[in-house]
Amino acid sequence: MCETCSSPSIGRRRLLAGGLAGGLALAAAPLFAASAFAQSSGGYGTATPVTPDEAMKRLVDGNARYVAGTPQQADYSAGRLQRTTGQQPFAAIVACSDSRVVPELVFDQGPGELFIVRVAGNFIDENGLASLEFATAVLGVKLIVVLGHASCGAIQATITSIKDNTLPPGHLPSLVNAIRPAVYEAMRSNPSDLLAAASDMNVKMNAKLAQTAAPILSERAAAGRLKSAAAMYDIGTGKVNFL
Repeated sequence: MCETCSSPSIGRRRLLAGGLAGGLALAAAPLFAASAFAQSSGGYGTATPVTPDEAMKRLVDGNARYVAGTPQQADYSAGRLQRTTGQQPFAAIVACSDSRVVPELVFDQGPGELFIVRVAGNFIDENGLASLEFATAVLGVKLIVVLGHASCGAIQATITSIKDNTLPPGHLPSLVNAIRPAVYEAMRSNPSDLLAAASDMNVKMNAKLAQTAAPILSERAAAGRLKSAAAMYDIGTGKVNFL
């Protein structure tokens, strides 16, 4: 018998790993096999994207409709009963909690089509990362978009904190500390508009994390089953610009 096989600690770790893998498989099975509705149409008669590029085109086209004022999604009660059997979103959006940013409207997608992770400042922390891993490994999401927006209060608060060498009250420092790396990186080029530059840098850095975080996201990205993108939303025009 090999030494590693006889080790109780290694045996327990293997048992735990096997149980976790089995648990994920069992959790994923009913979601992926829920219904033809969830699998083939996303609930609105449009074929679910099967590649990251198709998912990106779906979002770009939807945003164009939103900007033009010609959205297709109007009746959000449609498909409500079918959605009780499962979900298969084709993209995940890491969005700011700003009340003016509504990803489903911005990309003209209906319920069940986007997996949304929201936090002020649209960054990815441990909880967000776990949520994205669930979205990709269990729900089959093909694309992750980190969506920032103009005049973000969380980014501005971070800039103010750095310049004044102070921290905001309560739990707000956790937001500031998460956004600091992007602000510092943006400051290196001494931009004329630090808020805009830091906002761009923030989505770029987090979009990179979204496809390099090991093991789940990086493995799927390496296999071509997942892509990430950085984007900025203009609240005034409704336009999403991919960076």
